[in-house]
Parts: sequence; structure tokens; C-alpha cells
Amino acid sequence: MFVAREKELELLREAAASDGPQFIAVYGRRRVGKTSLIREAFGDSFTFQHSGMASGNKAEQLYAFGSSMSESGLGKFGKPSSWLEAFDLLKDVVKRSRHGKKIVFIDELSWMDTPKSGFVSALEWFWNGWASARKDVVLVVCASATSWMLDKVVHNKGGLYNRLTRQVHLKPFTLRECEALAKANGMEMNRHQILECYMVMGGVPYYWNLMRRNMSLSQNIDALFFSEDAPLAREYDYLFSSLFKHPRDYVQIIEALSGRKSGMLREEIAAAMGATSSGTLTKRLEELESCGFIRKYRAYGKKSRDSLYQLIDNFTLFHRKFLTDADYDEHRWSNLLNTPARNAWCGLAFERVCLEHVPQIKAALGISGVQTSVNSWACKRDDDLGVEGSQIDLLIARRDQVINVCEMKFSTDEYVLTKAADRNLRNKVRDFQVVTKSKSAIHPVLVTTYGLKRNAYSNAFLAVVTAEDLFA
Repeated sequence: MFVAREKELELLREAAASDGPQFIAVYGRRRVGKTSLIREAFGDSFTFQHSGMASGNKAEQLYAFGSSMSESGLGKFGKPSSWLEAFDLLKDVVKRSRHGKKIVFIDELSWMDTPKSGFVSALEWFWNGWASARKDVVLVVCASATSWMLDKVVHNKGGLYNRLTRQVHLKPFTLRECEALAKANGMEMNRHQILECYMVMGGVPYYWNLMRRNMSLSQNIDALFFSEDAPLAREYDYLFSSLFKHPRDYVQIIEALSGRKSGMLREEIAAAMGATSSGTLTKRLEELESCGFIRKYRAYGKKSRDSLYQLIDNFTLFHRKFLTDADYDEHRWSNLLNTPARNAWCGLAFERVCLEHVPQIKAALGISGVQTSVNSWACKRDDDLGVEGSQIDLLIARRDQVINVCEMKFSTDEYVLTKAADRNLRNKVRDFQVVTKSKSAIHPVLVTTYGLKRNAYSNAFLAVVTAEDLFA
């Protein structure tokens, strides 16, 4: 069932209706729905469509490309001997088409770029030397290897430099979009269950589509991750190998970050990996960020060179917590209910969901139109300054001289601010004011699942954002 993606569909359909040639790149992480989006946008109106082979060599890729051209109306074909010849034959496919708009869709482009194949050069030649001169050609290219797409197509510094007319970076669904998908699939789930499911799988549509209507949420998670031949048990390994040519480098970064809740400096990541803080590491971090696995942020008051990297992908966090070196138990998730391990994970996973829904938090606070910067902040104990040591995971610094200090708390009922928690909150605010010397007004905000229970300490929060608000 196809839901959401209204803006992306509109962009693609506008391209097809335009008067000039269009070169469109669609990219995003594995399983996020790139191919489904393109097929939904264009239906059966492709002049030519082809998908690269996951592990094919040059000869196999060329044979498959030729076969796709034959199916597109070229007739009996001879195997192209090079990519230049293959794209030359593609011209004939386009010329013979009776479609008003000749939509050419090439999927999993990165798999076709085998070593020394000349694929990218041939693609450049096809577009620059021929297709871009025709007003009726719409070339759509797609790949899950986001780093490859960014290097070779989106940010290409050679023949494809600045040639794209449009690009779509397809991101995971929000909570609201996952709710729409669950309803479309006939899943009877309340918003708390949708939130918990998002904490496990994030907003990757493919994962959500695997759930079965006749099972509870816990049963579905057991079946998808922990049962014999569970479809997502090995997804973590496939995920990185499908996105990157040297997956181990990226997995090492993920492993390092998974042990530090608040994130790490680039130099700290390098030390954990036993590597140097080089340009290669910086590139790897940028690629993980572009795929949505990590986020880069500056602690409040720090410079860009002091940026931290934080693991934020829900699916990866869940796998690292519960599937790494785990003993076999086909009912593991159900058996973990109300255990310290699962409760601790809930707190961390909920924080990550909140960090992925900052625009919704801002909307709930009525500050969507206010210029802001989103930061975290921490300080160590300093007896000379009189600070006890604090950490703030979400801090929204506003142009109107207000700083929202957000406490993110997962709860199965209304959150109760205890005397100890109230003291901890006041310590955080005081430590922040002492260390940063900020003159902005500090507004503590609670972001929680079911709201705040009124008591003698609840007025410490000037605003409360609930899980319902995250669905906006």
C-alpha cells in the first residue's frame, strides 16, 4: 500500500509535465521506498526501465542492460561490448518510443559502476551529448548506496557537475506517516503502540509492511527479529553492505557511537577505531549522516570543529541493544516486558524519536516560525564554579532570546516529577547559566508520552509536549 510522499510525488509529476529535459536523482537508505515512489509517480509510462545487479561483473551488467532494452522494444539485441555502446543503443529505444515523454528509469545505478567499467563516463556522454538536447526526455536515476549517489551524481565534479534538474532525498517516515501506513495495511494500533514500533524500526516503510494484522505488536517484533528465519534478524549486516563498498569501516563507527549516548568527537571516534582523524574518516561520517544513521551537532557555545556525532537510527540502536550476541529466544521481546534492560532502552529510544521530530516539538511550543538552533549541552563537575555536572540532550536556542531546555521522558502513564527529579532539573538550569553565562530566558519543557501529573513540583515545567504532538 502506497501512502504519504505527497511532495515527492508532486515534484516527479511536475518534472514529467515540464517543457524541457529532466535529469532527476532519487536517493536514500535501503528499504525507504525509492523504487515504489518512482513507480507510483509514473505508473506504466516508462519508455525504458532497468535495475542493476547486486553483484554482477561488467559483462553481466551489460548483458542485463541489453536484455532490458530488448524488452523495451529494441527487438533482438547483441550484447553491448561497452557502456558507450549500451547507451548508444538506449538512444534507439528512446527514438522509437511513441510516448510523449520518454521516461528512462535506471535503478540501483551504483551496482552498474563496476571497477574500470567506464559506466559514469558513458552516462555523462548520454546525458550531455544527447538526452539534454531533447525536450521530451526524463532521466530518473536511483540507488540505495547514498554515498555513491552523492559522490558520482549529486556532487559530481566532472561531466555531470550541476546537470541535475531535480533531486529527491527520500527520508524515513515520520510518526504521522507510519500511522497512515499502519491504517492502510489494516493494522489495529493505537498511538502508543505506533510510537513503540517506531522506537524499534524507525520510519522505514519496508519494515512496517512486514507486520501481520493477526499478531500483537510484541508478537510481530518477536516474529520479525527473534524467531527462526526472522526476516529482519540479518538486516543489520545487509544494510551496510548494500550502502557502502567497505561496510566494515562504517560498522566500526556505529559500534563506537553505540556506547556513547551523547555522542563523540571525531578524534574520539578515531581513537576508538584505532585509526587517525583523517579526511577519510570525515567522509565516512558525512556519508553515515547523509543516510540518516547519525547526526552531527554542536554543543551549545562550541565551535564547528568541536561538533559531536551521535547515533540516532532507531533500527540500528535496537539491533545493537538486543540482537548483538544474544542467546536464541523466539519470544525474546515478549519476555523482556517490564525488565530493566527494556525499560532503559525505552528511555533512550524515545529520546531518539524526539530528536527526529524537533519540527513537531517546535510546532507544539508555538515557535515554528522562530529561527532556532538545536543543540545538546553538557558540563563536568567543577567545585570552583559551584556546578555539579549536567547534561541536556535537547536544547532549542531561539532568536527571541529564549532557550527551551527539553527533558525527554518515556512513561507508560502521566510523568511524575519527583522531588529528586525537580532538584536535578534545577541543577541543570543553574549549571547551564553559570557555565555559559547566557542571558537568555530559560524555559524548561517536558516532552513525554502521556503528559505531566500535577503535583507540588510540576510547575517547574513551563510547557509540556506529549507523544500526541509528535504525530502532528
